[in-house]
Amino acid sequence: QVHLAESGGGLVQAGGSLRLSCTANGLSFRGYAMAWYRQAPGKEREEVSRINVAGEVFYSSSVKGRFTIYQGNSNTLYLQMNSLSIEDTAMYYCAAYRRNNDWQYWGQGTQVTVSS
Repeated sequence: QVHLAESGGGLVQAGGSLRLSCTANGLSFRGYAMAWYRQAPGKEREEVSRINVAGEVFYSSSVKGRFTIYQGNSNTLYLQMNSLSIEDTAMYYCAAYRRNNDWQYWGQGTQVTVSS
């Protein structure tokens, strides 16, 4: 049974930073694609950043230059978020193992709230 658990969310003032963590049980991230998504109230879930199986990193235009995705040990994924703005307020989810164009595993999410 694979389980992904996000942590590190919270309330932060605009301009501040947070680091999100995603820890996997039952799965090693090595060799798999991984990603961070977010969903704000009333909006669709959007991909924030991704590491593909080749280790290449991609960012959405809204976070590029401010967020950094990286892998820690074999079962931990991070998202360093700097220069946070109110528009970054959302529930953040990690996803792993892409097959047939779908992510096979999702975490439950961690809430990030940015105040002015």
